[in-house]
Amino acid sequence: MNATTHRYDAIVVGARAAGAATAMLLARQGRRVLVIERAAFGSDTTSTHALMKGGVLQLHRWGLLDRIRAAGTPALAHTVVHYDDSDIDIPVDDGSEVDALYAPRRTVLDPILARAAMDAGAEVHFDTPVTEVVRDGGGRVVGVAYRGADGGRIDARAPLTIGADGVRSLVARTVGAPTTRRGTHASACVYAYVDATGVDGFHWFFRAGGGAGLIPTNDGVLAFVTVASSRFDTELRPDIEAGFERALQRCAPEAADVIAGRSRTSRFHVHPGTFGFHRRPGGPGWALVGDASHFKDPISAHGLTDALRDAELLARAVGPALDDPAELAMSLASYEVDRDRFSTTMFTLSDRVAAYDWSPDEARRLLIGMSRCMAEEVELLRSIEPAPEPVV
Repeated sequence: MNATTHRYDAIVVGARAAGAATAMLLARQGRRVLVIERAAFGSDTTSTHALMKGGVLQLHRWGLLDRIRAAGTPALAHTVVHYDDSDIDIPVDDGSEVDALYAPRRTVLDPILARAAMDAGAEVHFDTPVTEVVRDGGGRVVGVAYRGADGGRIDARAPLTIGADGVRSLVARTVGAPTTRRGTHASACVYAYVDATGVDGFHWFFRAGGGAGLIPTNDGVLAFVTVASSRFDTELRPDIEAGFERALQRCAPEAADVIAGRSRTSRFHVHPGTFGFHRRPGGPGWALVGDASHFKDPISAHGLTDALRDAELLARAVGPALDDPAELAMSLASYEVDRDRFSTTMFTLSDRVAAYDWSPDEARRLLIGMSRCMAEEVELLRSIEPAPEPVV
């Protein structure tokens, strides 16, 4: 059977937060964009859910925050950080355009972004795995291949193929994207959703060799515990539920009291730990965004905000350059510089937190450093002109 070939300005592999946002922003520039996603529309995925102020600001600027609110996502007025010897309550509203934080379920956030990409004109296919990342004789990526509804091969070609396909990115593997930075620690995490009410903010606990938290989201609260990944096999794996309860009582007895007697509405989700990394995020005919580009320890709860920020950085860098290979190469190099500028310090700090061998004083210093990174990120995003409305 002969392959059918279609041409685009950009192809995005992955339609979750980073991929859908990138596609939306490129389509709003008038670019013809194809998005291929192997999962079903609206399917769930492992996530911390939490959006920091930079992520909320992005959704506001893109005209999507009202959709997050309309889905019943709780508006969170403050963040409370609990240490061994003190608690710090941080209000969100500082008189700016962001007066609350949100932690939407991925079954809410991802479809909203995907629909926004489609509204902007992007062509989006779900339940459609990419079968091949295609390169020309010189090694340049020229597109992808996938199966159509009739089982026939479809070739899609574009000047740029963007991998937004997660930590185990097919695009990154195919092009051999080099790792430019590696973490030395990793958090093991266990979480579940609980039918609890009355939690009006993010609650983070950093105590006695571990971490925990409560994250209000759609239809309840996500309760989690973390330990160093090196301790997962002994402390959590033998009995996930019992290990979760022990860790929660040790690190966050206040959180244990909040969810005591409440119904658990999900299974326990288990993440044994992934060491953070930065990959080179661009090369001849390809780019990476989201977790495919870089992954920091989830104790930062910054992955979704990273995804939305870097979607903005990538789309603004490459959108005007897609018609000129030389200009595109320079734009990808600029994107890497910007990504590293706003991710490296946070990467280093969160990697250190994931060691879980700090004193309360060091934990405070690390968290203050992370807060400063987030404030700088917000100022960067405020300095960027608002994204254009969809081109009709």
